[in-house]
Amino acid sequence: MLEERAYGKDLDDLRAKLGLDRPIYIQYFEWLGRVVRGQLGESLWTKRPVIEELARRLPVSLELGLMALGFSISLALPIGILAAIRQDSASDYIARSLAILGLSVPGFWIATLVVLLPAIWWGWSPPIQFTEWSVDRWAHVSQFILPAVILGIASAAAVMRLTRAMLLDVLRQDYVRTAWAKGVGERAVVLKHSLKNALIPVVTVLGIQVAQILGGTVIFETIFGLPGMGRFLFDAINQRDYPVIQGVNLLIVSVVVLMNLTVDAFYAYLDPRIRY
Repeated sequence: MLEERAYGKDLDDLRAKLGLDRPIYIQYFEWLGRVVRGQLGESLWTKRPVIEELARRLPVSLELGLMALGFSISLALPIGILAAIRQDSASDYIARSLAILGLSVPGFWIATLVVLLPAIWWGWSPPIQFTEWSVDRWAHVSQFILPAVILGIASAAAVMRLTRAMLLDVLRQDYVRTAWAKGVGERAVVLKHSLKNALIPVVTVLGIQVAQILGGTVIFETIFGLPGMGRFLFDAINQRDYPVIQGVNLLIVSVVVLMNLTVDAFYAYLDPRIRY
């Protein structure tokens, strides 16, 4: 495949269009000023404003990311709590083994097998043609289920291990022993007295997992044919579309920073001693 290159006047025009013919500090402050006004430049590939392209693809990535995060939390918290209150039991060993497996096996490898093996064995493969919500609601939701579950496995494993460890630590505190001695039931001791304090480090890790999930959308949207922001970034890298690469990275960083601010604000609810 021949690679297209720019020479002479074409190269000078491209540098002028991208602003590369000016000093670095001027380029930076001009770019920063455009970002503040919501101008992320024009895609070299699609010839459309980057902000329009991101606005069209962001809902797909958000839907995938929120489903993955929801699956991670709904799976990790109950299993982590069960493993803590049944420490060293068979269920605890199974939960810890599955968590290690979930952290060890790459998600993209599982996704590839999920697409290929059913097609080879049973002639079935997950839907890889994107369906809009307005066309078929069930088909729209179902196409996110498999990628969201696989994307959320690693996050669920990390959150489950931390939930178990922190809950075990809290259950050994003096005030929890006092509650046991007063005859408080197990459900109240775990859910009312212990879980809230144990969740503070877990919430911190969940904020970090958002970045991991957003990064994972690049591979999963490409494998499952979802026209989201991650797949757009993958295509932009292949096309050397630098304005799109900048815009997507800026948006991902903004979401991660906003999520960490939300996590910090949520601390005040979990621990009343924290005041802002």
